Amino acid sequence: MASWNHKAFKDMTNSKPLFLTIYTVVIVGVIFSSIYVFSAIYGTKPPPYTSWSFSSTQTPLDAPNGDSIYADRGLKPSRPDTEAGRQDVVLKTPTTWTRPIWESPPPGTKMPPLKAFQLTKRLVKQRVKDNVIIVTFGNYAFMDFILNWVKHLTDLGVYNLLVGAMDTKLLEALFWKGVPVFDMGSHMTTTDPGWGSPAFHKMGREKVTLIDAMLPFGYELLMCDTDMVWLKNPLPYIASFPGADLLTSTDQVVPTVVDDRLEIWQQVTGAYNIGIFHWRPTDSAKKLAKEWRELLLADEKIWDQNGFNEILHKQLGPSVDDESGLVYAFDANLKLGFLPASIFCSGHTFFVQAMYQQLRLEPYAVHTTFQYAGTEGKRHRLREAMLFIDEPEYYNSPGGFLSFKPSIPKHLILDGEHSLESHFALVNYQLKQIRTALAMASLLNRTLVMPPLWCRFDRLWFPHPGILEGTMTRQPFLCPLDHVFEVNVMLKELPEEEFGPKIDIREYSFLDNPLLPNQVKNSWLDVQLCQEGPHCNSSNETSQPGVLRFPKRSSEEELRRVFSSFKNVKVVQFSSMQDAFNGFTDKVKEQKFRNRLKHYTGIWCCLSNHTRGHIYYDMYWDEKPDWKPIPPLTPEEDHPPWGSQLTGSETHCILSSNKAKPILARAVDLTGNHVSDNQQRYR
Repeated sequence: MASWNHKAFKDMTNSKPLFLTIYTVVIVGVIFSSIYVFSAIYGTKPPPYTSWSFSSTQTPLDAPNGDSIYADRGLKPSRPDTEAGRQDVVLKTPTTWTRPIWESPPPGTKMPPLKAFQLTKRLVKQRVKDNVIIVTFGNYAFMDFILNWVKHLTDLGVYNLLVGAMDTKLLEALFWKGVPVFDMGSHMTTTDPGWGSPAFHKMGREKVTLIDAMLPFGYELLMCDTDMVWLKNPLPYIASFPGADLLTSTDQVVPTVVDDRLEIWQQVTGAYNIGIFHWRPTDSAKKLAKEWRELLLADEKIWDQNGFNEILHKQLGPSVDDESGLVYAFDANLKLGFLPASIFCSGHTFFVQAMYQQLRLEPYAVHTTFQYAGTEGKRHRLREAMLFIDEPEYYNSPGGFLSFKPSIPKHLILDGEHSLESHFALVNYQLKQIRTALAMASLLNRTLVMPPLWCRFDRLWFPHPGILEGTMTRQPFLCPLDHVFEVNVMLKELPEEEFGPKIDIREYSFLDNPLLPNQVKNSWLDVQLCQEGPHCNSSNETSQPGVLRFPKRSSEEELRRVFSSFKNVKVVQFSSMQDAFNGFTDKVKEQKFRNRLKHYTGIWCCLSNHTRGHIYYDMYWDEKPDWKPIPPLTPEEDHPPWGSQLTGSETHCILSSNKAKPILARAVDLTGNHVSDNQQRYR
């Protein structure tokens, strides 16, 4: 062997110099590679991060103390196969990598310490794309809204997002679900604070503090409330206005443009709404955020949105130029633009006017403002529009579902003038059918799929002539359920000994939802109401597969007996509710049912030139021969149909959910007039 090596070396030295050079380079490379490997194995650990984003889409391989989070399992992380093709998966350093949103931490992962979730520039940088970060925030009570917000963005291919957690329960839940989250240090309650409460105002101050903290990082910030949904990627649209320091949504209900240009600022009369606004980290924007924060911290009773409007109006005008639609505001240097309400929709322009449809535009977003049933009302509106993603069990109720085809005479919808009388005639006709359906759903222990609801008049929180002048509201229109019903009360757990069993409901679009499982879609019974006779009797025999003929005015006992044979059928749909049920036999049960339904309806608001301009809807209007749609004439008459029937904590809960608290400073209505504190809660 030695002689062979000697010969090989001798032959090589007799070759051309090029081969000698190559051989030398290879040997040197091997030596240096060996040195690098040994130093990596036996050298000291790298220093821990001072800012570590453990937001579940960004799994650190080294914990803050330098120990591997996988050490106790003997596991080594590996890159996902989709890394190269995903925008949200970016290798940041040799010791940190980012997993896709919704990919939960690996089994055995330990919950990192709270300080690991602190908001820092380094944390935000891991989520930024094209220098933009999209942020929402909230507490645990709004977790389903937050997940819905994230899901809609990721479905649009947008991943440069972060969620601020106001309590540790939310932070931990989002971490385990694979949602990028940071700690706001708010120490917030985990329950719904309720509009206008001290906790509600604290959320507003925390929001402004967050904006003030993030702008110095140097990234553009698209800040959103959790009760809004993205329908289209907004970033290209926002990028088309590079000169804007601030772009904000508004409560504008009268269109100033009919395309996708910014609103004409001189014609904007609605409040500037802070549910959707985009900040660029300019000096003027930073100055605005700082002054806004200082204003709110100085007076905890100021509503954050009122303070925002007040500061911006320090100066408004002139236009920045003739083309962009931007206006100088605040300090005369801030360049401000108003996002068009037709495509950055409010609860009015989307759910009531359907402005984007009439203008043939594609909406970017909807914010659930202009609604009347608290958080439950917001959730129900999104469900009606099939924009809320619920857990699987929501789409498969154990007792099954009951639905019906509403039958409304043409004259109630289309004939005659649109007046208060014709509006209530239309709504009352529908209330009677819904009352029957609720009774049958209660007896059969089924969840009622509410029908679409038609209205002639809009509902607002201040006097108006039926619909607002200049808006695109059509008459009649498909109105949200919370225009007539107290959705929050319908979903509330009321004492069964007084109100009978709870009656679950679903939105009118429920059976058309793509998320409905096949086991529900394919389990269906059509019930055709008929006059009792030889070919129509109370039997459980179907006239043809999936079709049952059932007599009108059936009793409670007949209803139970016949449909007990169809307990395993998921959807029972009636052809009508006209004369479908002859009433309860059990009078105690009936009284409890009546107690419940009397709380279900809300008010219409409001007539002009009246001290009390609102009118109460009444589920049992037809039992009162002298009932007319007139407002209460005296304070004694000013009460809902149930009067003072409830006592104690139950009365307090329902009243506090339906009545506003006079705690805000000032607001401006859609026409530029001041509105009372009591009217502002519906924003």
